[in-house]
Amino acid sequence: MKYIRFYILLLISIRLLASDSTKIEFGNLEPEPQHMKVAPLIVKYLANFHYQKRAIDDSLSAETFDRYIDKLDPIHVYFYESDIERLQKYRYRLDDYLVVGHLEPAYEIFHLYQQRMAERLMYAFKRLEAPFDYTKDEYLEIDRDQAPWANSEQELDDFWRKRLKNESLSLKLGGKEQDEIVKLLRKRYKRAKKNIEQFQSEDVFQIFMNSFSESFDPHTSYFSPKNFDDFKIQMSQAYSGIGARLTTEEDYTVVKEIIAGGPAAKSDVLHEDDKIIGVGQNKQGEIEDVVGWRIDDVVQLIRGEKETIVRLQILKAGSIPGAPSDTISLMRDKVKLEDRSATGRVIKISLEDRDFHFGVIDIPSFYSDFDGKNAGEKDFKSTTHDVNKILRKLQADTLDGVIIDLRRNGGGFLNEAISLTGLFIDEGPVVQVRSTTGRVSIEWDDEPGQAYSGPLAVLVDRISASASEIFAAAIQDYGRGIIIGSQTFGKGTVQNAVGLNRFLRNTDKKLGQIKITIAKFYRIDGGSTQHVGVIPDISFPSRFELMDFGESAQKNALLWDQIESLNYSQNNDLTTVIPKLTTRTILRVSEDPQFVELTQSLEEFDRNRNRKQISLNMEIREKEREEAEKKKKERKEKEEDDEDLLITESARILSDYILISDQ
Repeated sequence: MKYIRFYILLLISIRLLASDSTKIEFGNLEPEPQHMKVAPLIVKYLANFHYQKRAIDDSLSAETFDRYIDKLDPIHVYFYESDIERLQKYRYRLDDYLVVGHLEPAYEIFHLYQQRMAERLMYAFKRLEAPFDYTKDEYLEIDRDQAPWANSEQELDDFWRKRLKNESLSLKLGGKEQDEIVKLLRKRYKRAKKNIEQFQSEDVFQIFMNSFSESFDPHTSYFSPKNFDDFKIQMSQAYSGIGARLTTEEDYTVVKEIIAGGPAAKSDVLHEDDKIIGVGQNKQGEIEDVVGWRIDDVVQLIRGEKETIVRLQILKAGSIPGAPSDTISLMRDKVKLEDRSATGRVIKISLEDRDFHFGVIDIPSFYSDFDGKNAGEKDFKSTTHDVNKILRKLQADTLDGVIIDLRRNGGGFLNEAISLTGLFIDEGPVVQVRSTTGRVSIEWDDEPGQAYSGPLAVLVDRISASASEIFAAAIQDYGRGIIIGSQTFGKGTVQNAVGLNRFLRNTDKKLGQIKITIAKFYRIDGGSTQHVGVIPDISFPSRFELMDFGESAQKNALLWDQIESLNYSQNNDLTTVIPKLTTRTILRVSEDPQFVELTQSLEEFDRNRNRKQISLNMEIREKEREEAEKKKKERKEKEEDDEDLLITESARILSDYILISDQ
């Protein structure tokens, strides 16, 4: 992830003597005895068993150093250039230190970070005592991950003054009075102060070890004992919530994924990359400002009893800086297996004076009831069983074709991707898996026959990942169907979690876990799904194409490569028909008002996303806000469901295919 929330990784053990005091005292964070044993163990394990055989050398040390600094100060607002120069003495030594469990340099770097953060906190509290001049024509730099390090205290003070001014101006434009603005911002920073008092040595160790482990690949990571225990609790107990996976970017809580079957997915009012800035309980509860909060505290506010209401104040993805927020209401519920199940429907369209009937099957994830399977139940719940039933039901009427909708499907069980492929092909290979040792195994569909053999399209997007990519790639390689949409996520690796206590048995301390990449997926044509994903035969415009999203956007992601192709027989050779379908699609969507509107909104989204700075002049900001509100209202008045738009166009493409095939 490119950014880290503004406060989540501060990890400072400090004490402010009074709520308004500028005097700060630090606790003395040091590596614990078990850390000095765990660090060499992780180094040895990754060196021996990670899929990418990396030497523990100066190159890896330099990556670890840069990643550690980036995790602590991702937008360059704490450290000075002189600090970074002083710390360069460790750039090529961290590998040697980790091998022997020498962790003091990592904590020394962190202590300096504590000091710089304390200075910024003191400045923030002091600066909030004076009002801001909103008539001055100045700007705040908002794209700072590549910004040079500050040369002086005055330079950082100027940035922080502008940052505080922007926060104050945003609240003022939202209708807050000056006294209320100051109160809210002081409360926000006091919350940050409270958060940083709670961190411990284990937190510093986890940041540093993840800086090392992620130098192998972004999916390899260390879980501290506490984080792993939290993960197990979440996996074993049913929580009621909104059905969204959250992450942090700078000081915001950001929606990373909408979970199929949850309240957010059903309501369609919350989407990926929306920023949550406030949380309220029930219909009339006060909205609590959560900017700068720890993500686990935000999650606790959002969770609650089933069938209770939570209200979220959000900044929509792609909004211009300072744009007005929206407040949405969601009914908390539990995400049930049946809510995540595949569903089917029939749509009817007309093209060239001919009526077509298409079955649309939405598959939100690749799921399987392993308890039922292990108990020997013949009809245990799974993606394949459910889709097979839907196909039988849909084919009771005359169907011209089937559309499989895998948008927003983040994957699931590999065996379900294989067996689902088997519904549409005769028996044959589906995917190859290469292990750390280089051994290649082949996963087969060994069931003869097809549940459906007619015209087929598979709709994907940038969120379609893992098992979704395996299914789409196999359908494409066999020429079994037309892949439509946008480039998929590109996650073609396999991870395994290993408890560290199994290696150090003579301790009563919990040591956490290491998640390690151990294998890589390859298509039957030999190409990997890693990094590039699946490229559609016919592409649709998507905002995800404009974002730093997907495996290729991950730092240090494993690259695409190729192994030997398998022997397999294609169902159809679509190489001649795809160009014809593409030409028809381009002509049609260029004249479709809905697609024109979609393209314009994506262009606006891209412009807003690439803004480097934001005005701190109230008059300019008011005009921008009014214009944003006007465009938002116009879009809402014209808006039709883009999801149905893409389904409809997929049906037209499949209709074109049938018409061309009949010629």
